[in-house]
Amino acid sequence: MPSGNILVADDDAAIRTVVGQALTRAGYEVRTTGAAATLWRWIQAGEGDLVITDVVMPDENAFELLPRVKKARPDLPVIVMSAQNTFMTAIKASERGAYEYLPKPFDLKELLAIVGRAMSEPKNRLRPPEPDDMEGMPLVGRSPAMQDIYRALARLMQSDLTVMITGESGTGKELVARALHDYGKRKKGPFVPINVAAIPRDLIESELFGHEKGAFTGANQRSIGRFEQAEGGTLVLDEIGDMPMEAQTRLLRVLQQGEYTTVGGRTPIKANVRIVAATNKDLRILIQQGLFREDLFFRLNVVPLRLPPLRERTEDIGDLARHFFNQAVNDGLPLKSLEPAALERMTRYRWPGNIRELENLVRRLAALYPQEVISEPIIATELGLDTARESVSYLGAGVSAAPAMRDGDESLSMSVERHLAELFKSHGEGLPPPGLYHRILREIEYPLISIALAATRGNQIKAAELLGLNRNTLRKKVRDLDVRLMRSSR
Repeated sequence: MPSGNILVADDDAAIRTVVGQALTRAGYEVRTTGAAATLWRWIQAGEGDLVITDVVMPDENAFELLPRVKKARPDLPVIVMSAQNTFMTAIKASERGAYEYLPKPFDLKELLAIVGRAMSEPKNRLRPPEPDDMEGMPLVGRSPAMQDIYRALARLMQSDLTVMITGESGTGKELVARALHDYGKRKKGPFVPINVAAIPRDLIESELFGHEKGAFTGANQRSIGRFEQAEGGTLVLDEIGDMPMEAQTRLLRVLQQGEYTTVGGRTPIKANVRIVAATNKDLRILIQQGLFREDLFFRLNVVPLRLPPLRERTEDIGDLARHFFNQAVNDGLPLKSLEPAALERMTRYRWPGNIRELENLVRRLAALYPQEVISEPIIATELGLDTARESVSYLGAGVSAAPAMRDGDESLSMSVERHLAELFKSHGEGLPPPGLYHRILREIEYPLISIALAATRGNQIKAAELLGLNRNTLRKKVRDLDVRLMRSSR
């Protein structure tokens, strides 16, 4: 049974009660308060084996209190709670020496697990922080998905562990790598990103490791590589999945031995860099295809960090849009905002280009529209064509689908509703002929199945997976509807 004394501070009486009861049921002794002054008095008196405190208190901010706590009792773990769940909140909690940061609302089971871990760890592992006055917001978003990213980054800041960042194009992989560098212990060193896919295959080794004069035709002088440029700092290997096998072998040797040689050189050079790899590809599939070394994957994938696509964090779109509108003002463009309906429309879009696409849209809105408040019809117009393109792209490249709706302001359900309303209206006071349900269903099913088959080049198994149907069900529908493939545009 767990034991120990826990001090809980929060100005919300309901939270104090819920947290206090949960900890008491778990076997801990609990004292609660709504004032930072009372908490500080208890800590000075030597009470408590662990502290749980909200950031914003009526009399003092927890971030102001934390340095004093860590100076007075450096082995006392402090768990920080906050409804101001931004990237900087997580970073400040880590920098001020908090044991853990929990964004509100949180799961009580998660809190109890963190408490149990903190109470069981050796107390001498906790050291006083080095306060740092940080400004700016390198990452934006308050969604649960981003909270996980913030907390992971906060734990990684003061380490040199190799990080593998995965995510679709446009999710901000380089921004995350930059945040790791700018707020980590290598922030005074250089930050050197390199897009592996943009370097010709025969030059990638020279680009990474440098070359000696005369190493190959055209090498008229010694040239330093990215490893040497990044000495003491961070080297970001973007699109690592496109690295040639020969370069993968040399990179693996660097990671294993901590040193490298230039192309044409013989003297080993110590590598004092932190490696951050990034990719939008599934490296495990590339391993199966023999295109990526499995041993290199495990060397790079020490700490995996998956960035969610924007469609998985739509609650962040408002914050991101405001951020990009403010950036546009810095570039000399007028300040804009979104009406609620416009923002709601944006949250229903799939954003195949992710944050990069959203940023481009916001800058376009700021530059091209005179209105101070962007309305929903404007967003519908801007996203209408992209929505149609995305649908075709999702079904398969090269598929010649039915013409896109001219009214980009309509969703599929809205279009069907309008079509049915016109159908009923066309019959005057009467009703359409019987069998309307099956008729409409056939009109929708036929082109959907036909496009799916075209996208999979007639492969019914793949088409069934794409549509989420049982393959036997699909075969029956193809037969009953007499479905023929839509012609490819190729």
